[in-house]
Amino acid sequence: MQYGQRKRESLFGSVDRVALLLYLLLVAVGVVAVFSASWVEGSENFFAFSHNYIKQIVWLGISLVMGVVIMLLDRSLWHKIAYYLYAAAILALVATLLFGRTVNGAKAWFEFGPIRLQTMEFAKIAIALATARLMSEFSFSISSFRSLVNVALLLLVPLAITYLQNDTGSGLVLCSFVFMLYREGLNKWLCIPIIFIAALFLLSFLYSPTVLLVALILVFTLSECFANRNWRNSIIYLALLFGGSTLLFLLLSAVPTISVDYYTVLLSTTLLSMVGVCVYAYRSRLRNIYIMVLLFVVSVMITPTSNAMFNVMKPHQQNRIKTFLGITDDASLNYNVRQSKIAIGSGGFFGKGYLQGSHIRYGLVPEKHTDFIFCTIGEEFGFVGAITVLTLIMLFIFRLMRMGDRQRETFGRVYCYIVASILLFHTLINIGMTMGVVPVMGIPLPLISYGGSSLLAFSIMIFIAFAFDAQTIRE
Repeated sequence: MQYGQRKRESLFGSVDRVALLLYLLLVAVGVVAVFSASWVEGSENFFAFSHNYIKQIVWLGISLVMGVVIMLLDRSLWHKIAYYLYAAAILALVATLLFGRTVNGAKAWFEFGPIRLQTMEFAKIAIALATARLMSEFSFSISSFRSLVNVALLLLVPLAITYLQNDTGSGLVLCSFVFMLYREGLNKWLCIPIIFIAALFLLSFLYSPTVLLVALILVFTLSECFANRNWRNSIIYLALLFGGSTLLFLLLSAVPTISVDYYTVLLSTTLLSMVGVCVYAYRSRLRNIYIMVLLFVVSVMITPTSNAMFNVMKPHQQNRIKTFLGITDDASLNYNVRQSKIAIGSGGFFGKGYLQGSHIRYGLVPEKHTDFIFCTIGEEFGFVGAITVLTLIMLFIFRLMRMGDRQRETFGRVYCYIVASILLFHTLINIGMTMGVVPVMGIPLPLISYGGSSLLAFSIMIFIAFAFDAQTIRE
């Protein structure tokens, strides 16, 4: 009897009960919201598997069983198989690209009879583990140029595959890893250029190449200023660069046989100046400048390819971007977001009541049980309900970060930070979509949106973090 009691304590006694309670509350909110979004008054056979809420409950049961299994495994196993899982994930993504099923324009799904799985949802687990394994290597240093390039390559491979699958939204979730890098000690002034690069694609539709190039130069130079506290040299560099480029442009413009624009002159002089910048970095032993130079060159290469990337997108994806940026005023292209905002706004402070949302009941909001599940919560439970759900999610994310802080090994700490970063990114983008703050990307609300592969993948990812934390506490 004593042995059995010790066994139970060793398995579940060390689990963070607050985090587990928050997880259960969130999945319960998801089931309640999916039921409301899927329920049809007067429908027969309430417990039929064809109903979305029944499927969600079944997937929840599978997720909890998987969670118990994960809690039984030793933490060292995940460290040993991290790279193997990553390789398997890449093969699965490639196989999906070649043989997968196309859903909503994205060839990102495998279908096994009535079961449909999105491979990227599970690939995120392997990518998180592989990144944690890489960053826990003895030779890894967050301030090392080579180490950061290795992390970037690890993330770029799956990101490129998801782009080819036309599932860019899922791939962009990997951008959330920058939060983990910052938490691990990456200089915050390196994070700003990375975020700016991520926004370049959208900015390229609003501003000319010259304006973007000037903005890039200022952002990267000022970031270097704050990082290295070297204002004098940075101001001299900017003065020489812009002054020299302007003077050269005026001289070339004065020659009748030469036709040149200011963008070409500024770009040429800037790229040439990178040689001098690298020499300065070498002599001053400022390695972070090498990273700045690499990021700048990458951003310069991204800007002119934006139109080409836009042209290969599906028409519905192009329309989402045009609508978000205000390039087109066609109301039909903004139907989803407009109805979403109306539904959330109509909920008022306390909401219309459970199962009483008119926009949800009459199907005015598309994808009301998946990508736009937050509309169901906002309309039926109002501002109070929406804030309550957001609070639960934020508390859960903070709890995961606390788990990371408790880890004594880099592997577990980095993994917990990654899970928290992914949940934060999903939450911000999903709710931003429903409110028209960001373009529609097809990213679900974690643990709440309908979807078996999403719920199972998030649960596996979270329970691995639970297991790391529980074993750390026991030790």
